[in-house]
Amino acid sequence: MNILLEVMSVTIWFTNASQNMLIKQTTLSKIRIKFIRSKLIIVRLAEKQNDDDHVRCLLCPHSCSISRGERGLCGVRENTGDEIRLNTYGVISGFALDPIEKKPLYHFYPGKNIISAGSYGCNLKCDFCQNYHISQNTDAGAGHRLSPGELVSRALKAEDNIGIAYTYNEPVIWYEYVTDCARLAAGEGLKNVMVTNGYVNRQPLLQLIELIDAFNIDLKSFDNQFYRKFTGATLKPVLDSIIEVAASGRHLEITTLIIPGLNDSADEMRREAEWIAINAGASVPLHISRYYPMYKRHEPPTPSETIWRLKEAASEYLDFVYTGNMSEPSAGADTLCPHCNATVIRRSGYRTVLTGLSNDGRCLKCSELIVKYR
Repeated sequence: MNILLEVMSVTIWFTNASQNMLIKQTTLSKIRIKFIRSKLIIVRLAEKQNDDDHVRCLLCPHSCSISRGERGLCGVRENTGDEIRLNTYGVISGFALDPIEKKPLYHFYPGKNIISAGSYGCNLKCDFCQNYHISQNTDAGAGHRLSPGELVSRALKAEDNIGIAYTYNEPVIWYEYVTDCARLAAGEGLKNVMVTNGYVNRQPLLQLIELIDAFNIDLKSFDNQFYRKFTGATLKPVLDSIIEVAASGRHLEITTLIIPGLNDSADEMRREAEWIAINAGASVPLHISRYYPMYKRHEPPTPSETIWRLKEAASEYLDFVYTGNMSEPSAGADTLCPHCNATVIRRSGYRTVLTGLSNDGRCLKCSELIVKYR
């Protein structure tokens, strides 16, 4: 059945409501239309500027105005003349079968595996990036290619695998590929996970929420000046993304990398944890991760004592606070029931043992809901 829509004064025809359609128009460079779970999702990814040479990208808050033949700040989205093209569609920089805890996700199918896939580029410029060799590399020819169907096929064949995690670099800028893969994966009963910096505009995020089952959002600091100086971005859009994901009911966990002298104060961590508790919920897991020297930063690793101090501060407001990148692999990784304090999950490195958890994710001692299986 043909369907006619009027969207922002642009008339759009599409004939197959179960498939993606990319429609180019003179006033809107690119629109992505989907029917997902009986919802009509319309996302403007770009718009033409007043002159003939520039197209504005609408994917993330940078809103790059890109001249013909050039790319946006992320390095992978190019103005080809009348649209923005994703140069890394299907380009894979890394592919592995990982424990889900490695994302990190501790409350989403604990003990299971997930296929991890990533590409190149990022819409932030963190000078402490732990994956800078791919996030700051925008050479689309550096990896090999997998179509969405090929990626999903590999995920279906992987042992004890629950789905696909879009990770390593920033998956938001891989938007068209991620949404195409996620739709196919969901159709095969696989879960979709996104590990992201959360720096994305609301309309694209809403489409991702319809397709992604679990998010880990990297909240790099609770200070806007930190974001401006060390990432080239701003804090508010990330907070808005956290609120949107939490309100949707999708599974959410948050990670903060602690860098000595930059975001390691207990006062800032208390403000962050309190904000999370109020705006996303006290049961949202927070991972406080230890920094190691990388990319442009050469400070010594974050002292373990600092991580423990911040865990204690965050625990004043949040039920589940974990430490990450610690030299003691089991330190701060176990899950305790916030109601009765029973240990329900024990972790050593990426080895996970469900010691006190029911099949539906509840504490065996008091029936408190701990883990989501959906």
